[in-house]
Amino acid sequence: MGAFFASAIDLMLPRACGGCGTPGTDWCADCAAALSGPPIRVRPRADPRVPCWALAPYRGAPRRAVLAAKEQHRADLAGPLGFALARGLDTLRDRARPLILVPAPTRAGAARRRGGDPVTGAAFVAASWLSDCRPVRMLRLRAGVRDSVGLGRGDRQHNLRGRIIVAPGRPNQARFPANAEVVLIDDVLTTGATVTESVRALTAAGVTVRAALVTCHA
Repeated sequence: MGAFFASAIDLMLPRACGGCGTPGTDWCADCAAALSGPPIRVRPRADPRVPCWALAPYRGAPRRAVLAAKEQHRADLAGPLGFALARGLDTLRDRARPLILVPAPTRAGAARRRGGDPVTGAAFVAASWLSDCRPVRMLRLRAGVRDSVGLGRGDRQHNLRGRIIVAPGRPNQARFPANAEVVLIDDVLTTGATVTESVRALTAAGVTVRAALVTCHA
């Protein structure tokens, strides 16, 4: 009976892989493989003063999956993207230390249009796969931040400068588990402006960021 209803749902709302469009599955094995390699060290033009890592270049299946999650309201992709982040984090972390994942902020209007924030969704899924790990939403954007699509490096930095802040009432490092590692999570690293401003805001709030991990680097 369950299989019958699943088939009926597929007929009404056909599933397609978020990375390649293959019908009948949300996420195929080939696209999963594109995000299964070891994290790549990335050095963005704007230096955030913490190591930056990415799971894959911003092309092919990883790029299409990120865009589908953001622009096609594919909340189901938080599962595979979060799992890929968890695998990457597991290779980078010190397992003797607690891990805190801080999602990079997104514009409130964009999150409403998308039915949620894909970066936060993926971070929460990643944390669920890892031991002694929890996600903490700490960052938000001030009003006036524009969509970064089409902006160059200087414009991106100007657009975000001073506009990423730690939300009032959020925990600081003193309230995290002792010796916790804090890692910033984002979907795409282009110029490094978002990571740089996020690290700046966290540092100003007394939070030491160990690294940043993104799904893709441009």
